[in-house]
This record gives sequence, structure tokens and C-alpha cells, in this order.
Amino acid sequence: MKVLITGGAGYIGSTVATACIEAGLEVVILDDLSTGLRAFGEGRDLYVGDIADADVLDRLLTEHPDIDAVVHCAARIVVSESVTDPLGYYDANVGKTIVLLRRLREAGISRIVFSSSAAVYSGETGDGVDEDGALAPSSPYATTKAMVEQILKDAAAVGEFRAIALRYFNPIGADPQLRTGLQHPEPSHALGKIMQAHRSGEPFAVTGTDWNTRDGSGLRDYIHVWDLALAHVAAVRRFDEVATPDEPYQVINVGTGAGVTVRELVAAYVRVTGEQLPIVEADRRPGDQAGAFAIVDRAREVLGWSAERSVDDGVRDAIAWAQKLPTVR
Repeated sequence: MKVLITGGAGYIGSTVATACIEAGLEVVILDDLSTGLRAFGEGRDLYVGDIADADVLDRLLTEHPDIDAVVHCAARIVVSESVTDPLGYYDANVGKTIVLLRRLREAGISRIVFSSSAAVYSGETGDGVDEDGALAPSSPYATTKAMVEQILKDAAAVGEFRAIALRYFNPIGADPQLRTGLQHPEPSHALGKIMQAHRSGEPFAVTGTDWNTRDGSGLRDYIHVWDLALAHVAAVRRFDEVATPDEPYQVINVGTGAGVTVRELVAAYVRVTGEQLPIVEADRRPGDQAGAFAIVDRAREVLGWSAERSVDDGVRDAIAWAQKLPTVR
């Protein structure tokens, strides 16, 4: 099979590309390199351009008329940025996806694996959530993911596409062989903030300590990015079994099935590094939620996939990658 990966020079897309190649799939990458790294496309069939750039799309699809499936990872993803620039996010994540889908439809490419997000769920309780859980996107970023899901569902209903939406929970870590990882030297997620606090010698701030969780801190489902990449391989390989003509649109959670609190993530960091990290307690931030973890029965049943790597593995690989990143950039 030949797979087009949009955003394939970014953190997740590049790791998905590596996993696909190792699984024997042929890969083509489309990335505008606005946040992705050219180094992640080296030795791969990389097309530099926007997903809505007609000239680049025409050239790519003309040179690769045998693309079997598209893994659509390209998106703007910073939640706080989406709050201050909602129109930019709706344009990049929704408007440009529509342009891409129209061009794929014209080319006769009908299999789509979409990088969605657990951010589409309500995260008020800290409980597990399955694919039928209530949707309550709490930011423009999350809303763009829910909107693209709906677009794919509606297009699938009239036979234009078949689609699998993978709802990612919270990716951490790096390719275990350190070929790719987070391209941002100061990532904004919890593990990134923990690493920054440790480097600076400052205490790490636990924002919100009165959530309805086992220790009062927020809870997330942290999935190793390599496990996440292997879920994409499974989705591509089993696509025709999962998204059938009778049921052409499917949603699948991709997580570990276990929640980890912020305090527990700090404890994992301390275990891996062997060094203490002081913490301070702080108030909840605007828009914060207790969080949720994935109920992953569907992924096991239909993809034959489940996460295998631990939070400690993710922390260890993230630290190793952060040490290598300056030589990659």
C-alpha cells in the first residue's frame, strides 16, 4: 500500500511515517514545514506545501496516482493559540481540509484516517470515556477536530469517502530509536513543563489541586507516541475491514485505558531521573478540566491494537529526545 501522510514532518506525522515504513508501507509526505522539520522528511518522498495548495496537490497526485489511503495529521494544534486566533484555526484545520478532501475526491482517493483528539470530549469528571461519550469541545482547536469529524461522517454517508477518526489522548515520548520526536524545544504540555522546571531549577506548578480525582490534580491518559503510530499502521492495514461500505465512518479512541494524574506524572519523572522535583500548588487555569482517560475496547476489537509502553517509557524517551533535538534542528 502507498500512504499519503499530511503533516508528515511534524511530531506525530513523522513518527507515523516511520512506523508505516517499518511495516512495509510506501509513504509520501506533504508538509508546509511551518512547524515540521525538514530533517524529518530526509530520505522520504517529501512534498513541501500547504494542504490547500492546488499546484502542490496536483503535482503530488499526478506523480503518485496509486495512493491507497491518506493519514491526515496536518493541523494547527496549540489550544491557547486557538483561543486568541479562532479564525486562523478554523481556516487552517477546517477550511483547508475541505479543499484537500475535494481534491482527493477528484483523484478517486476514498480512504481517510483522520488525526482527531480526545479534546472533543467533555473532561469534567476524570472518568473513562468511550467513543459514544458526550462531546463538548472546550476550545476552538477542539471544535475544529469535531467539525472535521462531522464533515467526514457526512461525506461518508453519501459515499464520497470512508473514514476512520482516531481520537488521540495525550501523546508523550519520542521514537524509541530517536529518529523523530517533539520539534519544539519548550513544549507546552504537562511533561514539557515538568522538564522545563527541572532544567531551570524552579518548582513545578500543579495547577488545580481540588479536582475530583484520586489526588486532586488533573488526570490525563498519556500514550507513548510510538504506540500511537502503530495504531495508525493498524488502521491503514485493516481499513477495509473497519470502514466498510455499510458502515463507512468509524471513531476509535487511541489511549492506554488508564488515567495518570499530574502528581503521578511528576512521580514518574522522579523515578526515571532519580532526582527530586519540588512542586508548588497553584489555582486552576481558565479552561482547565479534570480530564478523562480512554476506554479502548473498540481499538482492541477492531484494530487488534493496544498500547504497550508505560508512562515511564514515555518520560525516558522524551528526555533522551530533548537532549538530541539541538543536533536535529
